[in-house]
Amino acid sequence: MKYLVSSEILRSEFVNEAKRISGQNLAACYQCGKCSAGCPICFDMDYTPNQIIRMVQLGMKDKVLSSRTIWLCASCETCTTRCPCEVDLAAVMDALRRLALRENIVPKDEEIELFNEIFLRNVRGYGRSYDLRIIGSFNVRSGHFLRNIMKAPTMLLRGKVALLPHWTKRVKEVRKIFKKAKELESKL
Repeated sequence: MKYLVSSEILRSEFVNEAKRISGQNLAACYQCGKCSAGCPICFDMDYTPNQIIRMVQLGMKDKVLSSRTIWLCASCETCTTRCPCEVDLAAVMDALRRLALRENIVPKDEEIELFNEIFLRNVRGYGRSYDLRIIGSFNVRSGHFLRNIMKAPTMLLRGKVALLPHWTKRVKEVRKIFKKAKELESKL
């Protein structure tokens, strides 16, 4: 299917909302692919980060908002640091998740919800991400006990995951943020 970029698409409500919420100039992306090449979880996405940006540019709202990619993005900002046009893709993915939720589009994949729950609980507990615990908890709770177990020694030796958690000095402040978010959520 061919898509032509018309002025109608460029000015569509979806494209404008994605730009407004993310604060990013999506037209700046020229599809170099550096974001996707650096993404640590790109292998599990249905569309690469640069494909998502292109689909937003083309106004493909339904495909974008129902994709696994926007929910799998961990906002690690590797893509953002690699972008030669300084497009903050992590902010764009966050904006797309907000738009999806606004439209009552939730991830169909139960593992995405499970990962999100484990990740947020982990950050609330330690004040930051403790990857080894996230991976272990996810593997146990998803029933994939040995998923990627052979990668663990290499990741540990290369310092990609820490054996012990690194607590943030301001874990109480992080917990207050979670408490405030829950209060705001209950008002919706």
